[in-house]
Amino acid sequence: MRLRPGEIEATGWRLVTVGDAVSRLFAASPGVSGRPRVFAIDGRGGAGKTTLTERLRRSVPGSAVVHTDDVAWHHACFDWGDLLIEKILQPLHGGTGVSFRPDAWVSRDRPGSIAVPAGAPVVWVEGTGVIRAELAPWLDASIWLQGDLDEQELLLTARDGDSPEQREHVANWLSEELPFLSRERPWSRATMVVAGPSPAGLGPEDLLVAPPVSGRSPHRLDRSAASRDPSRQRSSDP
Repeated sequence: MRLRPGEIEATGWRLVTVGDAVSRLFAASPGVSGRPRVFAIDGRGGAGKTTLTERLRRSVPGSAVVHTDDVAWHHACFDWGDLLIEKILQPLHGGTGVSFRPDAWVSRDRPGSIAVPAGAPVVWVEGTGVIRAELAPWLDASIWLQGDLDEQELLLTARDGDSPEQREHVANWLSEELPFLSRERPWSRATMVVAGPSPAGLGPEDLLVAPPVSGRSPHRLDRSAASRDPSRQRSSDP
């Protein structure tokens, strides 16, 4: 598997169902009440984040999805963590729904809003860069999608084309993605690693999963520490 420098290849891959994977995420986030669980799906471009997120969403009736690309649209490649916290994660942790129109949506007349209905049991937050230290207190569990870069790049080219403009866009993106992910090491923070894009020959309900390379899920540890802050005690039970 060809990976970017610094990323460690996961081991101990096992075949599980989508339902099994969701059960593991729930087991990693016990004691949550009065609000939705917030599960993050992260990975490089072409890893299959959107496809996997839709499979997960269908497995939990009533769950909702937030795409970080919508938060980042005409704002920043990765400098959107504070915006995600203030406008989306804080309201969700308070048990309320979300209807958010970022400034760039308003100034550029993009219709609609980033919306999450109140009462959703799970909110899936999907996008490159969502598993980061800044957001750890707000995430209940997470998935890192790991796959061969050659395959991911082929999928990106098939999806977005290979024009000079697109190549320039990818180069600009990588100039920010590489140092960001090298610093944050999301593959070691995740609750589990999933092979992405999904290998050929797997059934529609099958996933290949592995433990994080660190062997632990820090989201629960970080969230427990954060819960000792009285301003966040409503987020979850101790």
